[in-house]
Amino acid sequence: MKIAILGAGAWGSALATSFAAQHEISLWTRSASDCEALARTRTSRYLPEVRFPDAVRVESDVARATHGAELVLVATATAGLRPTLRALGAASTVDLLWACKGFETTTGALPHQIVDASLPRAVRSAALSGPSFALEVASGQPTAVVIASRDAAFAAACAAALNNSRLRLYSSDDLVGVELGGALKNVIAIAAGISDGLGLGRNARAALVTRGLAEIARLGTAMGGRAETFSGLAGLGDLVLTCTGDLSRNREVGVRLAAGKPLEAVLAELGHVSEGVSSARAAHRHAGEHGVEMPITEAVCGVLFEGRAPRYAVQQLLARDPRRE
Repeated sequence: MKIAILGAGAWGSALATSFAAQHEISLWTRSASDCEALARTRTSRYLPEVRFPDAVRVESDVARATHGAELVLVATATAGLRPTLRALGAASTVDLLWACKGFETTTGALPHQIVDASLPRAVRSAALSGPSFALEVASGQPTAVVIASRDAAFAAACAAALNNSRLRLYSSDDLVGVELGGALKNVIAIAAGISDGLGLGRNARAALVTRGLAEIARLGTAMGGRAETFSGLAGLGDLVLTCTGDLSRNREVGVRLAAGKPLEAVLAELGHVSEGVSSARAAHRHAGEHGVEMPITEAVCGVLFEGRAPRYAVQQLLARDPRRE
């Protein structure tokens, strides 16, 4: 299959590396200088540990990258999805897959809503999500993720075509639930990082993961997802990985906030997008609109946007009245 991957960051480079053994891959970056460097060094500055195969064609022109493609895979941050689709062209009818997690900052929209507003409804489309650090995928370490679409047959076909010995793909028709799992887990991961940064121990982390999953499921089902989805790869699986893994950017945000660093400095130091920061605000807004209680998300928003001290935010959570689980 001819696949055009739009976005040459860590995740796009990892997917290009993983799929190149079975498929013809073109990798697009909007920067001509980045394109030249990628073509010459065969490594992304976002993923310098891994060299991607010589067979991967690197392009800075989206038309050349997508020419003849049977599948377009957008691997940008959620903020880059809409402009990337605009570059792709509103008349495009190529099958589309996106690997973005989170809410659009300005609108609070999920990725599929951005796609619906940007491309013809006739386009077959799906989301790729689940527990997957880019470095491990690029290194060929075993990973399982899920492809979700409102078109169950298309999701299954994509999973079958892209599945390989190291990257196992499952399919789902719960597009909303899969996207919400991928967006909301980043918020809980910031809370887990704060807990770890404060040295509160593994018991506290386990409690945050468990009660965080309850929050995700409450809002997720209120917004149209299915409860069982949040026990799967895009829910519990991604949540556990993001809350416990040392490669998690969102967890690292929490760790550094716990050390007393201001948010602006933390984000500047990381040099990568932390979807949990923008997702926290959107999740809090959606929770209010749907009448859903999300105390961990509210505490994270207090630390991120209201100047609440991390230790005080934890104390407020612990001071909540006991209740039935």
